[in-house]
Amino acid sequence: GFGGMLSFEVDSEETAKKVLEGIELIQFAESLGGTESLLTYPVTQTHPDLKPEDAERKGITRRLLRLSVGIEDTDDLIADLEQAFNK
Repeated sequence: GFGGMLSFEVDSEETAKKVLEGIELIQFAESLGGTESLLTYPVTQTHPDLKPEDAERKGITRRLLRLSVGIEDTDDLIADLEQAFNK
């Protein structure tokens, strides 16, 4: 099957923070070991020790979000992301 991890960039750091603050079903967390969907912000959570130029070279920008998809209903996850983007 397919993996449940994906990363995507948004248009700005402000949008990334808005989405992280706006999600309701998806959890903002660093651990990726459970069955619940989690959204991480790699630049501050998993790679904060990288120099900005090293992070950028590796694709870890302030616009990057990483989603670990859990067992929730797909439509519910999409709805949560949509409402977070639209806040």
